[in-house]
Amino acid sequence: MASSIHRPALVTAKVGFGLLAFSSIVSEIATIVERGTWVPENFFAYFTIETNMLVVLSLLLSAVATAANAQGARINAFRAAVTVYILIVGIGFALLLSGLTDVDFTAVPWNNTVLHYVMPVVMLIDLLIDRPAKRIRFGTALIWLIFPAGYAAFSLVRGNLIGWYPYPFLNPTEQGYAPVLLTIIGLVVLGVALTWLVTLLSRRPGKSR
Repeated sequence: MASSIHRPALVTAKVGFGLLAFSSIVSEIATIVERGTWVPENFFAYFTIETNMLVVLSLLLSAVATAANAQGARINAFRAAVTVYILIVGIGFALLLSGLTDVDFTAVPWNNTVLHYVMPVVMLIDLLIDRPAKRIRFGTALIWLIFPAGYAAFSLVRGNLIGWYPYPFLNPTEQGYAPVLLTIIGLVVLGVALTWLVTLLSRRPGKSR
């Protein structure tokens, strides 16, 4: 837990960045509604949106717990898991989507920067500055990957039923399932590596356990 000297600044930062992510999601919704293209079930089917909603929840819960000096193991595990998810968002976007020129990733360009680039950095820095009191074990943390793996499976099933996929790399209609499955396997490997990294970073300097 951060020292009491830094606690007010840390709480302010958590709240501020949590509200930044929240405002980006809200402005996306408002802009899409204004354009008349609002489809809620599709909007909330994006991993980016789902994960950034978790980021908002994580930062605000952590801010309240930090202010009360009561940030326990469950909140810290949740923070760490969300950090893995948002890092998958940032790295996955950079590797798989950022080079596409015929796709509008967000309705508001600035939101693309916030949701895909700013928030992954924020969550990683938050974990480095406000490290858990006890290191999170890698073996235990692997359960976190149920969420992104389940998301991929759900997106494929739902896409096959309704003919819409949230991301090009999850769409098997053009090149078949082999490239999609290879991409998913690559993202799972990335998730495992990021989980290992985050659990390693969860150990405070000078502590072996």
